[in-house]
Amino acid sequence: MNLFFEESGDFKAGSVLSQAGEAYQVELASGKRTKVKAKDVLLQFTAPTPQELLEQAKQQSTEIDLEFLWEVAGQEEFGFAELGAEYFGHAPQSVEAAGLILALHGAPFYFYKKGRGRYKAAPETALKAALAGIEKKKQQAIIQAAYVEELKQLRLPEQFKSLGLQLLFKPDKNSIEYKAFIEACSAMQMNPARLMLASGGLKSAKDFHLSKFLLEHFPKGSGFPQIPLPSLPQDLPVADVRAFSIDDVTTTEIDDALSITHIDDHTVKVGIHIAAPALGIQRNDAVDLMARARMSTVYMPGDKITMMPDALVDIYTLGEGQTRPAVSLYVTVNMSDWSILSTETKVEAVPIAANLRHNELDALVTEENLANDVGDYPHKADIALLWKWVQVLEAGRMAKRESFGLKPEQTNRVDFNFYVEDDVVSIVRRKRGAPLDKIVAELMILANSTWGKLLADHNIPGIYRAQGGGSGGWAAKMQVRMVTHAAPHQGLGVDQYAWSTSPLRRYTDLVNQWQIIACVQHGVTAALAAPFKPKDADLFAIVSGFDAAYAAYGDFQTNMERYWCLRWLGQEKRQQVDAVVLKDEVLRLLEIPLIIRLPGMSQMARGAQVRLEVIRWDELDLSIEVRLLEMLATSTDEDLEEAPDDEVVEQVAPESELIESDIANSLTAEVDGDQDLALQESNSVADLSEGLDPKSDGAM
Repeated sequence: MNLFFEESGDFKAGSVLSQAGEAYQVELASGKRTKVKAKDVLLQFTAPTPQELLEQAKQQSTEIDLEFLWEVAGQEEFGFAELGAEYFGHAPQSVEAAGLILALHGAPFYFYKKGRGRYKAAPETALKAALAGIEKKKQQAIIQAAYVEELKQLRLPEQFKSLGLQLLFKPDKNSIEYKAFIEACSAMQMNPARLMLASGGLKSAKDFHLSKFLLEHFPKGSGFPQIPLPSLPQDLPVADVRAFSIDDVTTTEIDDALSITHIDDHTVKVGIHIAAPALGIQRNDAVDLMARARMSTVYMPGDKITMMPDALVDIYTLGEGQTRPAVSLYVTVNMSDWSILSTETKVEAVPIAANLRHNELDALVTEENLANDVGDYPHKADIALLWKWVQVLEAGRMAKRESFGLKPEQTNRVDFNFYVEDDVVSIVRRKRGAPLDKIVAELMILANSTWGKLLADHNIPGIYRAQGGGSGGWAAKMQVRMVTHAAPHQGLGVDQYAWSTSPLRRYTDLVNQWQIIACVQHGVTAALAAPFKPKDADLFAIVSGFDAAYAAYGDFQTNMERYWCLRWLGQEKRQQVDAVVLKDEVLRLLEIPLIIRLPGMSQMARGAQVRLEVIRWDELDLSIEVRLLEMLATSTDEDLEEAPDDEVVEQVAPESELIESDIANSLTAEVDGDQDLALQESNSVADLSEGLDPKSDGAM
């Protein structure tokens, strides 16, 4: 005797070896023996063999007309044998009965299972809905298959274009478009970004990097809504100065300028003038909320995403020939020993006589030319005077820095400016510490330190940058951090440091400017009038939000700089390049700031120069493969850009116009996994230009 039975939701057949009460010992066609309870037995039969029954039953089930079977079943619960007699017109044979069971079990939309061998026909409405769903899935499968075939031909289906780049960055994983895309990637053994690029969904690798950043940080777009703009204040006293700014040629957000006023033969008053959007923007108004949402201007080679609308920037930027509101720090200096006699902060309107540009002056304003009074350029006498003074300021900072137990700053770094036009990149080396760079850097550091003390003296909070004095190991102690109270910045060699000189481009500076203006306008009652009071929870939230945004923007800029470095290699058709050893297996090209890790490279002294063969690079994943060809001469100091291994170094950078942390990141953070080097550079050099307020569209 043979049995057809159900076991764990599956149907099996076998020969009975023995029976004990309500249980059978059954041998399956595979030779396996199993115990079957009588309640699980659906059929007993003698012929055909169990294996033949299963094969014939499966064939029988495919021939059953499910729609007719459903009509025959009626609406009452039934056993399979009863329905079989109605459907076949006679008591079903063993193969017919087994085939019927398989058909009923395999059509859950038509029949609901009610027990062992018992079923009930689905209601008509439920059946129609289920069948419609099945048909929809069939159609979707056909469409999905068509999408896959198009993608295999490296053609982007028309329907994918309306999705933008959501398929890459924020996909609906239940959509047939996403399923087709992933299926095609698997079939072609390509990652999604590469397939999107190959099929035309991405214009270029640059489009990929930019789109990924925008979708994450600017999901509603990088434009600004239409809002009323503040008007210039009309009641400000006009300063009796001829101020001038010093910026990169690409700068559009000019928010710092300088002036010189001679008091007598031995005394001079230096003005440091900072654009004052805080006079027109009020806390929690529409412009403030927009700026706070962004926290900073985002910089990348050849482009930027501003913190504030261009129309508002145009109102407050310190443009040549304009008189614009400013917060001015006047420093009275004794020219005999360059000591500071007094400082005064004013809120006023400042006439801007000139916007000087680095590309026009860098070759003329050199240390040698200044020493020999060579050259002819605007504000020559003012620049010469400032150059003498800032060297004294720098020496004072270095003495203070050494009093904190740190070594002197390194001044041999090389910076790189990126300029992009029509997708062609120029990368220009600039040695850090050039006179114009140092003038602006030192005076901005002075302003930020002085105003930080002003806030502390008036007992109102601000947003400070601090370094040193933390808890934990040495590296943790030297981590640059943001706090809301005055604290030393040991790397810069100042007792306090409050970012205040970039209010058009950095939200922390706008916040500090509100507080500074309160000090100027209200004096001893500033604590009552300042927008932010001590322990204001909103101020802590701003610090946290700024840190997160600034880090994300810095990572993005680093990636874009690396992308343009790789583009430069192809553009210049470089097959061989020279590089300098930064640390262990970490190299940096001499001509561009491209960091390369060369695993397995024999140990070389820091500063050694090598020649590399460029094998390949990938602008999508920003990787590069090179081979060491030969060792060259030892690098000159200006090519060696790594900070000493045993110390965090704060350095004064040029008045570059990028986010400050990226000056460091471009040199170090690209070194994947090199945590020691990244720590030394990104935490210290991030503030090397603390006074610089980087702000160009393309410089680094």
